[in-house]
Amino acid sequence: MRPERLVVDPTACTAHGMCAELFPEWIQLDDWGYPMIDSGDVPPDLRDHAERAVKMCPALALKLRRGS
Repeated sequence: MRPERLVVDPTACTAHGMCAELFPEWIQLDDWGYPMIDSGDVPPDLRDHAERAVKMCPALALKLRRGS
């Protein structure tokens, strides 16, 4: 499996903060409630957590992108 990174579409994000609640190992919230995401590849053992955060995003602003 190729490495994957978690990315957020800043124009789609509406700062619900659910992603940080579901995946606190990788996502922190700024002072306004918008996600600050670790820029590294998501480790395989945390991929299920990342996928759950993506699926639960109410604004559909969170994605898992495959690297090269």
